[in-house]
Amino acid sequence: MDKAYLIKHLKELSDASGLSISEDIIARAISLSRFKVYSKGEVIARTGDPAASAGLVLSGVVRSYYVDGDYNDVTQYFAAEGNWCADSGMVGFDEMQANWEAIEDTTVMLFDVKDMKELIYSDEHLKDLWIIVLESGMRYKIYRENGFLVENATERYIAFRKRYPMLSERVPLRYIATYLGITPESLSRIRSSMNGGSK
Repeated sequence: MDKAYLIKHLKELSDASGLSISEDIIARAISLSRFKVYSKGEVIARTGDPAASAGLVLSGVVRSYYVDGDYNDVTQYFAAEGNWCADSGMVGFDEMQANWEAIEDTTVMLFDVKDMKELIYSDEHLKDLWIIVLESGMRYKIYRENGFLVENATERYIAFRKRYPMLSERVPLRYIATYLGITPESLSRIRSSMNGGSK
């Protein structure tokens, strides 16, 4: 993969996320990374796998999911361009806490967790950015928990579409349903009850 293109692409992703990472730091991160293309439906990581590496989605969409005690597939998180994936090791876990799979053909920038953390801790600006990333993760966790505590299924679906408008068009409805904690049939009924133009 062309390095100049990667630097430009990652710079655009970081700016769009409000992180504004310098091209020099991006180049250093690239030097620690390898790149892999996953086909639609391909598993990226499984629960219990070593969490020694993590990834950043460059193109495509992936999801994390787990299988509950009744063998139901439950979607936990979606990651599109510019989002982390298979990142349990970045927050201190030794093993992957969920399964990860590609929903579309997806290119991922993979890196060793230990090397990336050393890079982050070596630079004050990167440490500040890492705090921003962690805060964003905490806000997302609170958003998810609050959704299940105070919103009904329709409200959760509306909030999902508002928060992730592009994902609504790219992610199969069965995965959106399990993300919302409802069956695909329930989601179909919710969509049917809404105005046709907003389905």
